[in-house]
Amino acid sequence: MKSFIAFLRGINVSGQKKIKMADLKQALESNGLDNVQTYIQSGNLVFDADEINLTQLEDAIHETIASTFGFDVPVLVLTRQKLIGILDANPFSDEPDKKSLYYVLLKTKPNTDLVTEFNQLKFENEDFHITDSCVYLCCKAGYGKAKLSNNLIERKLKVEATARNLRTMLKMAEMGKAD
Repeated sequence: MKSFIAFLRGINVSGQKKIKMADLKQALESNGLDNVQTYIQSGNLVFDADEINLTQLEDAIHETIASTFGFDVPVLVLTRQKLIGILDANPFSDEPDKKSLYYVLLKTKPNTDLVTEFNQLKFENEDFHITDSCVYLCCKAGYGKAKLSNNLIERKLKVEATARNLRTMLKMAEMGKAD
């Protein structure tokens, strides 16, 4: 068994796609995942599985949620090592206000031309850096007031994505088991 971390997009946000974490845990464990743990209500999971293909794990979680709860929920699965690599590569890690740091995790590598186009954009009180797997954000006025949102990033880069703050990312790395 290997440990994985999953991020679900858009559940229990503003009353949409409401799923109780205990019900989600039970559904996933009934469908082959082991030792499922959740963190807060917004779709952060750690689990063990025999399957090691990330796409197959994403598909299995997606299908379980769709068949059990009736929601189409994008799923991103990472290894703990990959998550720590994303954390370590943050170009804004020296930012004194750690509450301004956000990670928009990308399901697929964005098209180079779209990244070049996106890099021309400017946002007041917001900085960003795009890599193959993450858009790093520094939102000095807070993410809630940011123009540079998950929806904008998905639309402009034409990829599925899900955003998390630094605290959630650190907690998920802590909950994940070392390989």
